[in-house]
Amino acid sequence: MITTIDTSGQLEKEDYLLSNTQQITRKDTSDQLLIEVFQHCIFNIKDHLTGPYLFLLTDKEGVLLAMDYSRNLESVVSKSPIRIGMFFTEKCCGVNAISEAIAQGCPVYLPPEDHESPFFNNWHCFSVPLVVGHEIIGYLDVSTINAAMKSELIAIAKLIPADMLISYQVQLASQAAGQLPAQLSERQLKVLKLISQGLTGKAIASKLKIKECTVNHHKKIIFDKLGVQSSSEAVSVATRMLLF
Repeated sequence: MITTIDTSGQLEKEDYLLSNTQQITRKDTSDQLLIEVFQHCIFNIKDHLTGPYLFLLTDKEGVLLAMDYSRNLESVVSKSPIRIGMFFTEKCCGVNAISEAIAQGCPVYLPPEDHESPFFNNWHCFSVPLVVGHEIIGYLDVSTINAAMKSELIAIAKLIPADMLISYQVQLASQAAGQLPAQLSERQLKVLKLISQGLTGKAIASKLKIKECTVNHHKKIIFDKLGVQSSSEAVSVATRMLLF
């Protein structure tokens, strides 16, 4: 049974929520890149989770940039005050995993009984600082109301940042160099996606109803555009560049 979040002690919106204008301004900055990387990495794993989950992404100040959650938590989240632009600092909503990660500068697990925030008094939360170089650029929080999922989500929360930060740095480097991510045609993307699924050239040709030599031609172009020498490298680079 899913327990709803108690919102009886919630603050007034102006106390913890950015204005619409502030939110729009933030989306026009480098935070947008972090959001895109977050969405891509979460998309790749959430279908494999076995129970209810909530992912939160904040900027370095603890302002909520993006979130994702399992379908069976939709009513819980919709009835809660959790909204994009919300501050997760201790001053704004009491002690929570994100505020503790901000204060300590390291990963933090917070059980339900240690939350001051009424928003998470039924949640097991694990928050991780996202660090590029020596600078914290944001925080990732992975939460569940299912105690049996605690270890699973903590393990995931420890793995996701590495993928996020690799993708973030690749995209940031491309932007700094004034380069756009490799532009693959629709057919080339289809070939690459099938490669990522482990299909052989012959199987790809059969699926797309083209000749195997045509598949090999597409692969050569894909490798050239991505600057790689093998299918595994191509899939790895394409994933980091958010091509699919």
